[in-house]
Formats: sequence, C-alpha cells, structure tokens
Amino acid sequence: IIGFFFFSPKSSNSKTSNTTTTTTNTNTGTGTPTYGNVRAVSDSDYIRGDEDAKITLIEYSDYECPFCKTFHPVMKDQVMKDYEGKVRWIYRHFPLSFHQNAQKEPEASLCVGSLGGADAFWKFSDMIFERTTSNGTGFALEGLPALAKEAGVSESKFKECLDSGEMASVVTADATDGQNAGASGTPTTFIVAPDGTTLDAIPGAEPYAQVKQRLDAALASL
Repeated sequence: IIGFFFFSPKSSNSKTSNTTTTTTNTNTGTGTPTYGNVRAVSDSDYIRGDEDAKITLIEYSDYECPFCKTFHPVMKDQVMKDYEGKVRWIYRHFPLSFHQNAQKEPEASLCVGSLGGADAFWKFSDMIFERTTSNGTGFALEGLPALAKEAGVSESKFKECLDSGEMASVVTADATDGQNAGASGTPTTFIVAPDGTTLDAIPGAEPYAQVKQRLDAALASL
C-alpha cells in the first residue's frame, strides 16, 4: 500500500513568488492522474546532490505527514546514494490544512536556509523527519529554535525571521505551484528532465523498487 495524503494545502493571503510560472493542472479527478510542469529551479531552491545531474526530483511535501516521514529515508538513504551524480533533489512545501504545525515548520526551514544555506536547510529537514511523530503536532513549535541552532544557525536571528512571517509567502507559492502542476496530496515528487519537462511523478510514498523503475525509465528516455 502506497501512503498518500489527499487534501488541499493551507492557503494564506500573500504575494506570489516572482519565480513561479503558471502551469495547468491536467488531472481529471478519475483514473490515472497526469502532471504538468512545475516552476523552474532557481536560486531560491535548496539542491541536494549534483547540481548538474540529468534528473531533478522536485518533492512537494509536508513535515507533519506520516507518509512523507516514511518516504524521506527512501529518498535520502537509497535514491541519493544509488543515483549519485544522476539525480538531484529539491524539497518544496505543501502544508496540509489539517496539520496544525505544517505551516510554521516549513517557514522555519526556509529561515534556516536563508541563514545557513543548503546544508543547514537539509540538516534541519532531516532532523524534523527523524524526530516528529507526525499527524499535525508531532514536533512542538517551541522546539524549532533549538533545532535551528542544532542545524548551525543563530537562534536569535532564526527567531527574528520566523516571528516576522517573511517566509509565509514562499510556502504559499510552493503549495500553489504544486497544485497547479497536479499534486493533490503528499508526498508528490515530480521527475523532471533537463529542459524542465515533467517526465513522470511519484504519487505518494512508493517503495524504493517502484521509485527505481520510474527513475531508470526516465534516465533511459533522455
């Protein structure tokens, strides 16, 4: 059974990221979903892996989603090791409306990234998934500053960033882009070609064997 949370992400009144491009949701609501193209990779994305890799995996995810927690080590410990140099991984945010902490946790990750770069962002993300018990409030919000410090950034600067709400619009832009491209739940991971075209998508927390089949087919098509 492939875990997948089917719900709309949270929304808020905020400006749209200037790196977002319009895409069309081609899902019909029945049968096998089809997926559009996500926005192009930009300097605002935190890349894990070889920046020049042929395949880009763009995951839309929720730190409080239990299926995302299950899928994270598949990506981190299997895909990124077995496909070293061939794929790169980008994590974007798709907070679900029924997860109470799902909005502030991605804002926190972006604050960490703005202060410490990609390494700090990914370290923070890994620790969230390792320590949350999921389902909405699995990692207490009051623990975020200490986690940010553990990821290597200034706790006081982190608090200033998080309290300001300056990253809320980025989270909203991510979620909107994912929806427009066809994501209807978490995790959804787009397999993207060098020209930005979506070759395939991983709908949910698929086991590694299925992910491998998709990646091998995508690489063979290039």
